[in-house]
Amino acid sequence: MKKLLLTLLMFLGFNQGNTLAATYPDGTSAFSFSFESIDGSQMDLSQYKGKALLVVNTASLCGFTGQYEGLQSLWEEYKDKGLVVIGVPSNNFKGQEPGSDGEIKEFCETTFGIDFPMTSKVNVTGKDVHPFYVWANSQSGQEPKWNFYKYLIAPDGSYKNIYSMMTKPNAGKIIKAIESILPVN
Repeated sequence: MKKLLLTLLMFLGFNQGNTLAATYPDGTSAFSFSFESIDGSQMDLSQYKGKALLVVNTASLCGFTGQYEGLQSLWEEYKDKGLVVIGVPSNNFKGQEPGSDGEIKEFCETTFGIDFPMTSKVNVTGKDVHPFYVWANSQSGQEPKWNFYKYLIAPDGSYKNIYSMMTKPNAGKIIKAIESILPVN
């Protein structure tokens, strides 16, 4: 019911282009949203309840694209302890993710060995922003200013922190924050 209400609110213009001023009903969390996976299937974030999430807007032709390597390392090191890394391809910044979902998936798998969950390409800023990003941007008080912004979500679905593209996935402050909220230490 919550997902239906959120979708209806978005459809009716609840988000009039200001993703920072959005308000949501009590109980809304990251787990209230879903994406289409890069393979075209439904990816309900609710399937990850009880796990920490690191949701990252990504791009294949960006100067920070090498961060995929660090994201894959985080995934490999912490997935069995309750961390899910989710890559969210976006073409919002200088057209640095022009490919189709299939091309993006192939690039990520062959270049970086990515096997963490990835979504289809969405908008994270500007018009037609994906509802998760409307919520996350309202929680953080800012929109991504470039590719590879990282949203850390607690196992209860609450927003914990945002890290810019300048903060590498293996930075001490990200590792410390992840380890502090992991359900299994």
